[in-house]
Amino acid sequence: MNITALRPRLISKLEPIADFFVRAGISPNQISYLSLLAGICCAVAFAERLFLPGALLLLVSAILDLVDGTVARKKHCQTKFGAVIDWVFDKYVDALALLGIGLSGVAVVSGYFPLPPAADFAVVAVAIFGSMMNTFIKPVVYAEVGFTERVDGKIHDPLEGVGFFGRPETLIALIVGAVAGFPGLAVILIAVCTNISAIQRIAYLSRSLP
Repeated sequence: MNITALRPRLISKLEPIADFFVRAGISPNQISYLSLLAGICCAVAFAERLFLPGALLLLVSAILDLVDGTVARKKHCQTKFGAVIDWVFDKYVDALALLGIGLSGVAVVSGYFPLPPAADFAVVAVAIFGSMMNTFIKPVVYAEVGFTERVDGKIHDPLEGVGFFGRPETLIALIVGAVAGFPGLAVILIAVCTNISAIQRIAYLSRSLP
C-alpha cells in the first residue's frame, strides 16, 4: 500500500490554486509545462548544491502536477494528449531531480563506504531506473491488457494500491532529503525502494494476469 490513496484529499485542498488558474485563463497543458519548467529549475538548483531552493521548486512542480487535472475538469477540457504529457512530464521531473543530485557531486554511498565517486552516480542511475520502471509497468499493463475505463479523465489504475513506494513517496524523499541536507540518503532510499516496489507490482501481475 502506498500513499497514492491520499491524492483525492490533497487535490481537494488545492482547489483555491486550481480556481486561480481557471480565472486566469491558463490551460491544463500550460500548467503541465509550468510543472516541467519547475522540475528543470529544480535539477539545475540541485546540481549547483542549492538544495533548499531545489526542494521548493520540486514542491511547486508537484503541486502544479496535481492541479492541472483539476483545472481540466473544471474547464471541461480533458484531452488524451493532456493525460499523456502528464505521465511523460512526471517522469522527466523525477529523472531530472535525481540527475541534478548526481551532478552535484555530493557523496551518496562513497561518504559511508570505501567506494570510488563513480559508485555515487551508479546509485543515482539505479534510482532513476527504479523510478522509471516502477511507473512504466502501468502503461504496459494498460496496453497489453486493454484497460480503457476512465475515472476523472484518466484510465482507471489497477495498480494504484500495489507497491509501497510510488511517485509521491519519491517526491517526499527528495524534498525532505534536500531540506534536511541529506540528498544522498534520499537517493539511496529511492534506489532501493522503487525497485522493490516494481518487483512487488510484477509479482502481483504474475498472480492476477493469465
